[in-house]
Amino acid sequence: MKIAVAGTGYVGLVAGVCFAEKGHDVTCVDVDEKKVRMMEAGNSPIFEEGLEELMRKNNDAGRLHYTTDYAEAYRDKDAIFIGVGTPEQPDGSANLNYIATVSRQIAESVERDCLVVVKSTVPVGTNDKVEQFIHDFLTRDVKVEVASNPEFLAQGSAVHDTLHAARIIIGTESKEAEALLKKIYEPFGLPIVSVNRRSAEMIKYACNDFLALKISYMNDIANLCELVGADIDAVAEGMSYDARIGANFLKAGIGYGGSCFPKDTKALKYLAGQYGYELKTVEAAVDVNALQKTRLYQKACKRMITFEGLKVAVLGLAFKPGTDDLREAPSLDNVKLLLENGAQIVAYDPVAADNFRKAYPEGKVDRGSIAYVETPEEALKDANICFVFTEWEQIRSLSPETFKERMRIPLVYDGRNVFDVKRMKEAGVEYYSIGR
Repeated sequence: MKIAVAGTGYVGLVAGVCFAEKGHDVTCVDVDEKKVRMMEAGNSPIFEEGLEELMRKNNDAGRLHYTTDYAEAYRDKDAIFIGVGTPEQPDGSANLNYIATVSRQIAESVERDCLVVVKSTVPVGTNDKVEQFIHDFLTRDVKVEVASNPEFLAQGSAVHDTLHAARIIIGTESKEAEALLKKIYEPFGLPIVSVNRRSAEMIKYACNDFLALKISYMNDIANLCELVGADIDAVAEGMSYDARIGANFLKAGIGYGGSCFPKDTKALKYLAGQYGYELKTVEAAVDVNALQKTRLYQKACKRMITFEGLKVAVLGLAFKPGTDDLREAPSLDNVKLLLENGAQIVAYDPVAADNFRKAYPEGKVDRGSIAYVETPEEALKDANICFVFTEWEQIRSLSPETFKERMRIPLVYDGRNVFDVKRMKEAGVEYYSIGR
């Protein structure tokens, strides 16, 4: 089928590449000419394992195209997928301006009947509005229907999650739209759950917010474990054997980040408020996460007189391994506090350092300074204190002895519970983690 995808971020680009991989003819649309040229050369604007290989494969096969010419791209397609951002606004609501812009462009460009499919995470009822908006601006006598098809990929494993998803959610209001979407996804060979549009929109929020709640719950329990002398890792293991709970998302740490959980919890809270309903469980998840992000820093403040002039090793900047995404990353909150208090930061991240430089250029910042290095060992050299914010394999593979040997003072605050408490102690490292 002939497919257009609006937006070439984590959602749009991954979807477009995977559609091409399954044999569809795909045109990805972006407003940035430089970005388009980059993708045409087979280079991905985002770090995502396996993505560039599939881009180059399908570019060469002639199934994958990129353009800024939205009118030409949307003109004659069977389906147009919308994968643009819906960033959080100050009040917690979703900003739908990008959705509106693309919708109007589609309305002014389509020359044949087509299905518009919203993959972006949008508040319940948005697809109804998008369909009406498109109809308001149509310039030709064509039939355009809107469907919901939320994505459930995780950054760092987005390609795998798309090609091997647990299920495909489609939300439609007609048998014709349902049949077309099923045909598009037929080559994937995955289970398809077909519901109405509003249910599909809600499924996305309900899933993400449940997982965010699960993470915040474990972090809350971890904090209590510290007070009562229990070990959160042991507690999590015991919980994981209960089939009603499962083993995933039981890892305690310094909170969730990224483009989904923080935004979607606040958006659902806002949506509930619009209907006069107080979503107390989600509100609790948001509150716990906000406090959890700087818990390591607060611990360190109880131990340290000052950070002024101290060399601070920061290991990991991305919100999770496998991505260069910094959105809502705990590192941002903590680095800001450290720099305000005069720390001399030496930071390491295998892929996110360049993005972090945009927020914190190398050199003097506030009362402190920041530098970036190529290995964790360089960051640790002569450091007075170390913070672990992301559990990259390059960091996980460090031995306890490395901290002891390379640091001036072997003092480690681990926000991801990477290292074994007993082994760190035996190596002579003063070690603090979450819930242990």
